[in-house]
Amino acid sequence: MLILGTGGVVGTGALFGSTGMAASAGPALVVSWVVASVIYSFIGVNYIDLGIRYPEAGGPTRYSLYTHGRFTNLITSVASLVWYVFIPPIEAVAVVEGLTYFDPGLLNSSGTPSTAGALVAFGLIVVFVPLNYFGIQFFHRLTNALGGLKLVIYLLLAAGVVIFLGHGSAFTRYHGFAPFGFSGVLAAVPVAMFAFGGIRVLPDFSEELSDAKDLKVSIIVSLIGQAVIYTLFGLAFVMAIDWSKLGVGKGIWGKLGGVSGNPFVLLTTHRDVVVLLVLAVVVAILGPFGDGYVYQGAGSRVLLALGRSGYGPNRLKEVSERHGVPIWGLLSLAGLGAVITLLTAPVPTIYTLINDAVVAGYLGFASVPISMLAVRGHDRSLAATIVGAAGFAGASLVVYWSGWPSVPYGLIVTALLIAIFAVVSDVGDWAAGVWYVVYAAFLLLMAAIGSVGYQDVVGFDLGTVIVVVVSVVVFLPWAVRSRLASTDETVAAVSPQSSGGTGS
Repeated sequence: MLILGTGGVVGTGALFGSTGMAASAGPALVVSWVVASVIYSFIGVNYIDLGIRYPEAGGPTRYSLYTHGRFTNLITSVASLVWYVFIPPIEAVAVVEGLTYFDPGLLNSSGTPSTAGALVAFGLIVVFVPLNYFGIQFFHRLTNALGGLKLVIYLLLAAGVVIFLGHGSAFTRYHGFAPFGFSGVLAAVPVAMFAFGGIRVLPDFSEELSDAKDLKVSIIVSLIGQAVIYTLFGLAFVMAIDWSKLGVGKGIWGKLGGVSGNPFVLLTTHRDVVVLLVLAVVVAILGPFGDGYVYQGAGSRVLLALGRSGYGPNRLKEVSERHGVPIWGLLSLAGLGAVITLLTAPVPTIYTLINDAVVAGYLGFASVPISMLAVRGHDRSLAATIVGAAGFAGASLVVYWSGWPSVPYGLIVTALLIAIFAVVSDVGDWAAGVWYVVYAAFLLLMAAIGSVGYQDVVGFDLGTVIVVVVSVVVFLPWAVRSRLASTDETVAAVSPQSSGGTGS
């Protein structure tokens, strides 16, 4: 779990995150990484609390079922599914961008995969399947080896770039350290939260832990490790920036979001330190590859959880007797991911996919601190209330800061899937989930009128304050009060651990 959280899920975020963040924050992107780590620390505590209480496959998609019933849980489950459907294709496309060092024809001039590039990404999604199919022990050995190797070469690359190519003057040379102000620092946070979101796979695998309490140290150490790696990559990117190699005019930070190709491969090409280029190419291919198969495995557990909750066909609940993996969940997720990779040729860039995934993923997370507070009932401590409120506010801000059109796109995709599942599934307990619908509508409204959105009626700072205050003062207590009267009994009866089962 330690290797999984620090090496296994460190991929696209480290390589591409700083480039996209620089477009909003400039050199101050390093502060954005720190802010993101603080926000995710509150999110991580919520995962620890509920993950240890109810260690089961795809756990975060199940907690709201116990506390708020099927309708609320359907929203949570579908939002989580959208997150996991997008991530393997994002990582596959990132591998393709790394492979362009050997074959530039894999990308179009716009930065999207060519037909050949999309087919390579499609093939990678297929390859991810057998890496998960042969059971948790095979997955464990593979992840320890590959994740450990990734961790070493990531640190070597980032440190090497800082030492051999870095120039401290880059932090102030082009329009100062924070050319877009602190608003820009915050606007860059959603991309960073995509990277930290990899920690979510740990509670998704919690049912297969020998001791669920290991989740605590795994999440804490993973959060610290990721914060160090991502901040180091942010420093490396700014200090080694070469505008001509990135195809952007000097000092035009806002254009960096449209860079085509892996930025660290571009920055180390034709420089004096050949070993850095070798490391960059290896990282560009190996890093996202490892991320992709891990996310596909975790996503199959999410589909298993959906099946257990009664959404979709019963086959989603099936676990291979021979290998102990949710086989239909694995194949279903791979099929959806394969279709998305083919669509990357004519439509989205990697940053578009990242932003849409972030909106859905953190909309789904918003229910986790609510469930944590609901489970604790009236006996919850002040510390638990603060952590829950901070986690809920953080998730709300990540969705809001993702801006327009990512917020409506992410919500539309989620809403369409909810409608489909609602047609084929029983979704009672509507009243307990009304807060969730109004909450999503509120975030959509704020994204539409805020400076990050469509109309720019409300300034960035004021919009941020409004989202925090309304989320914590209005939606948090409303949501907690909406808990089912039978929450305690439901938790005891529904959790697979209550009957001694181990699922997958």
